[in-house]
Amino acid sequence: MAKVVARLTVKSSALLTQRPSVTVYKACCRNASTDFANKLPPRNTHRLLVLVGGSVASLAALTAFIRLRSAANTANAMRKKSLHRDDTDLENVKLTARERRFIKFASVEFEDQLYMTPQDFLESVVEQEPRPRLKRRVLSSEEVEKYKDNTPAVKKGSSRLFRNLRDKGIVSYTEYLFLLSILTKPKSGFRIAFNMFDTDGNQRVDKAEFLVMERIFSGAWREKHGDQASENQDETSDTPHERNFTDDAEGLQRRHVVSTTLQLHLFGKRGTGVINYDNFYRFMDNLQTEVLELEFNEFSKGQSFITELDFAKILLRYTYLATDEYDVFLERLLHRVKDEQGISFNDFRDFCHFLNNLDDFTIAMRMYTLADRSISKDEFARAAKICTGYCLSQHMIDTVFAIFDADGDGLLHYKEFIAIMKDRLHRGFRSVAKSEGWDAFKHCLYHEMAALKKPSY
Repeated sequence: MAKVVARLTVKSSALLTQRPSVTVYKACCRNASTDFANKLPPRNTHRLLVLVGGSVASLAALTAFIRLRSAANTANAMRKKSLHRDDTDLENVKLTARERRFIKFASVEFEDQLYMTPQDFLESVVEQEPRPRLKRRVLSSEEVEKYKDNTPAVKKGSSRLFRNLRDKGIVSYTEYLFLLSILTKPKSGFRIAFNMFDTDGNQRVDKAEFLVMERIFSGAWREKHGDQASENQDETSDTPHERNFTDDAEGLQRRHVVSTTLQLHLFGKRGTGVINYDNFYRFMDNLQTEVLELEFNEFSKGQSFITELDFAKILLRYTYLATDEYDVFLERLLHRVKDEQGISFNDFRDFCHFLNNLDDFTIAMRMYTLADRSISKDEFARAAKICTGYCLSQHMIDTVFAIFDADGDGLLHYKEFIAIMKDRLHRGFRSVAKSEGWDAFKHCLYHEMAALKKPSY
């Protein structure tokens, strides 16, 4: 036994001298303390301590240090496990892409209800990730009351409404869906949207008619998630996760007991105001312009134009192209554009309005589908004019063809163009299922295999 202890003493001293890794160090200490305690009688404990070269005090200090490190590692592991459990809970609820994105960007909460600020909304449509933050800010009733004084009336609306309000306001989930739908509406659809809200047909929309939207979205959300719980169900039996997301009476679909920024802007502080079609049209047009200005300014860096390459990046930023396909579009443009003129904001806005009319453009192109042929620049310009009323500049059309004309023959295979632009129009939500989980892996693998099959020249 003395020989065994001596060998262990030498090995322990060597390990301590060489400052081994934390894992080896903890393993040695743990094994030594366990094995010796089990194999040696109690009366030999003091003799063992002397042979090892330590004392009771030093061993106690060493033991305390090991326990402290172990407790820290345990706490860290529990924190990671908690975060993983939260992510798993979100997966189990099967939230849609828009629900996930709202939860991700919503930076404030009031009475257990998640809200976006106006700044959060703008970032959610132009940024990949939200601003770094430690946690959501819990609003007080006093803060929410102050928003009434900060929110301008609908008659004073502008294309800087959300940028001016910044964090001084709240946007609910159903309003988030409504605002997203505005971004993709053609101007010809503004009247249809207004008439849908105007349930009594008096050419005015009041707050009660506007809130019908929330009941429609709430009913659709409850049906999608299969929530059959009765309204008087005991809420104390729900888990915090169920209270946040599953019960239609709460979570994302809670009935709001406070006026949101959008309601204050459209219907005033008392909620008794009404809006006519002109007010509604101006609000929707201002929102579209504000988001387009935000995107444009991101690339213009204070200039009155963006480069043709920047324009291509904006068009392709929400698509699900493989990396090599994305690079092909950009390299094709750089190779073909010899004299850079730049893209002005007016040209950029006109083209984005054209994209909002993409469904009408698709219908106009069906005659060419029957003939199974591509379209020329003149045919493209004429179809865009018929569908939108906008005359796209010649330089804009040349740039679009430089990006999407695969073989450079001056003709556009518009089917691929329409498919890619629909992803841009819907900001990635149209086919978002491919971007997450197993579907994302299959989609990526498919594109990689397809790339390998392509012949190299």
